[in-house]
Amino acid sequence: MTDMTPHSEISVTASTAKELGLTEPEFERICGVLGRTPTYTELGVYSVMWSEHCSYKNSILQLKTLPRSGGRMLVAAGEENAGVIDVGGGYGVAFKIESHNHPSAVEPFQGAATGVGGILRDIFTMGARPIAALNSLRFGEPDTARTKYLVKGVVAGIGHYGNCFGVPTVAGEVYFDRCYTDNPLVNAMAVGVLKADAMASATAKGPGNPVFIMGSSTGRDGIHGASLLASREFDEETENMRPTVQVGDPFAEKLLLEASLELINANVVVGMQDMGAAGISCSTAEMSAKGQVGMRIDLDNVPLREADMSAYEIMLAE
Repeated sequence: MTDMTPHSEISVTASTAKELGLTEPEFERICGVLGRTPTYTELGVYSVMWSEHCSYKNSILQLKTLPRSGGRMLVAAGEENAGVIDVGGGYGVAFKIESHNHPSAVEPFQGAATGVGGILRDIFTMGARPIAALNSLRFGEPDTARTKYLVKGVVAGIGHYGNCFGVPTVAGEVYFDRCYTDNPLVNAMAVGVLKADAMASATAKGPGNPVFIMGSSTGRDGIHGASLLASREFDEETENMRPTVQVGDPFAEKLLLEASLELINANVVVGMQDMGAAGISCSTAEMSAKGQVGMRIDLDNVPLREADMSAYEIMLAE
């Protein structure tokens, strides 16, 4: 008889959970939900899904105070990958803004670049063709070496990704203040246009439907990148977290844009979602949860660009 006991690469304790950004009460809750101690991979999935970046667990109360409805909204706030406003004539404008503050503080070029890439995916996976990018930036005092380093990297990253992808940056703002010395604010925004009756959803449903991963192959960059960084303080160990920042590929994303829109226009897609900061973990869990179905994943079929990647790494890589 096959042993179906979940395998864990290492022994998991509350200390392990703390290293992944979880609190002891959160670890106890996970054990209660599962009815057992989680495996290391399961703990990793919980840690990214319960991070500030993915769940807004620290800021959700403030976010709920913002306006969430309106007569021109084609989707409810937070319901899909991006917001969509009806502009008449059968068209809608999709838009998304997202912060990549901590990744940009650790690796300013890639941190800012992948922030742009992520929001572009958020709108074209809904069927919108991106037409413009914008940004709102905050840095420390401009005459310091730290600020000069961050400004140079962030501006270059935003420009590089947008130029390679083929979407212009049409507006932005920048302010300097001492309070942003260690942690800059890097807010990227993307805007796109779609036909209101051809909008794609991020909901997966229908038993037996196949699931496909499209885009760059999976590597070890981006593991606990935006997810864990967003929930931690800066200290002497911050520099060691540089490898956790995802490395973007704007040329591959340009191909992904055209392929995604072609599939949506062909009406062969049930649901499509950007693979965000928690990688396969968040995209599969969120899509299937919205459709009230499960999703079976065979990690042996995930295209990899590095050898001997563990289940933990494959599930968590951006």
